[in-house]
Amino acid sequence: MKISKLALPGAVLLELEAHTDQRGYFAETYHQQQLDNALGYRVRFVQDNEALSQFGVLRGLHYQKPPCAQAKLVRVVQGSVLDIIVDIRFGSPTFGQHVTTELSANSARQLFVPRGFAHGYITLSEQALVQYKVDNYYSPVDDCGLHYADPALAINWLLAPAQLRLSAKDLSQPMLSELAAHFQYIADLNV
Repeated sequence: MKISKLALPGAVLLELEAHTDQRGYFAETYHQQQLDNALGYRVRFVQDNEALSQFGVLRGLHYQKPPCAQAKLVRVVQGSVLDIIVDIRFGSPTFGQHVTTELSANSARQLFVPRGFAHGYITLSEQALVQYKVDNYYSPVDDCGLHYADPALAINWLLAPAQLRLSAKDLSQPMLSELAAHFQYIADLNV
């Protein structure tokens, strides 16, 4: 498994190494020690989630506030998505900045989203099956979000606005300037 740091501190991209032959392939999709070594701290995943989405479905930008904040390890097992993470750690030198990564069943890539980041994705294929691990249980009262179309974020979702399919909840999320300071950047920890 190859692990690369992304432009936003704490976020990493994992690229699986598949061993192929005439029967198909074998790949290690998760290795606790390698991820811990790359991050410099231990992550303990407690729940696996799966979402099936149609073309143009935009899910996000979501996060959970402390004490139920979640780190995620996201992968696509069918289709493709454009995955977006936004740094929402107040005081971070990259606060409000985002990184986009295309994840697909063919790319063998996974995205680690640390706590303190809003996360979302848009389905680029006819359907996409997304699986992700989280390090804290879902808490409805701590479920929060950030508006996907905030001009301050300047995210290019690749599809025309008329092609987007969003939930009422995602359409009513606050702008970055309205966000509560749920996360503070701690330079020494870089998380």
